[in-house]
Amino acid sequence: MSDENPTPAEIAVAEAKAKALTAAKVEADATNAARSGKGMRVLVGSTRGRNTQVIQYEAFDEKQPTTLPASLSEFMDLSKVQDEPTIVRYLVEGYNADSLANASDPSAEFVDKSWPEDVQKQFKIVVKNYANATGVSIEDAVALIKPGIVASQKK
Repeated sequence: MSDENPTPAEIAVAEAKAKALTAAKVEADATNAARSGKGMRVLVGSTRGRNTQVIQYEAFDEKQPTTLPASLSEFMDLSKVQDEPTIVRYLVEGYNADSLANASDPSAEFVDKSWPEDVQKQFKIVVKNYANATGVSIEDAVALIKPGIVASQKK
């Protein structure tokens, strides 16, 4: 779609995609409402490429921690994946994605790993938001914010 002056055809395509996405989310929400306990949920996404399509797929919903498996055997039962090489591939891919996310986080080097996980996340968010809102560097934002976090963790 052109940025400034979309054509009527481009507008129609965008509206159709938005309508399909909304319908898919409503359908997924209804399916998920009928599910309880640990296990897969229906998620909504889109295909890759130029002419994307709305898709639904079964996956673990990381936004609902109570639905996630807590052990390897539970993962194997819920996912029906029993093949060890496949599980190892999943572990490697997940580990690599987590490592990339941590390494690419500009405030990660300033986080004290002894802080509780929720404090670490909040610190990163506050530093990022403060730096963006004020136009200061990450380092300057950390210099202002970290002493308060350190003091609160000594209590």
